[in-house]
Amino acid sequence: METCTTHKKCYPSKEVAEDVLIETRTAFDFAAGYGPIAVYQCEECGYFHLTSHGPMNEKLSQYLADGKIQLQKEADRWLNKFRKK
Repeated sequence: METCTTHKKCYPSKEVAEDVLIETRTAFDFAAGYGPIAVYQCEECGYFHLTSHGPMNEKLSQYLADGKIQLQKEADRWLNKFRKK
């Protein structure tokens, strides 16, 4: 994985960064106003990073509005329950 002077994780494309953004919002419970909400291309390294600042990513916004994030969280909870048996 590439490194950046910002010490943030680097993603090779906007699409990959958006997928990681969705996965992160699915895997972790963030309080309102916290956690990553967007991706941006870094002026330092040229790769993409996640950020908690600025306007919300359109794909993330749509997933939240459609309830897809919550459905995936519930599916993950059930999968974890079955794996523990």
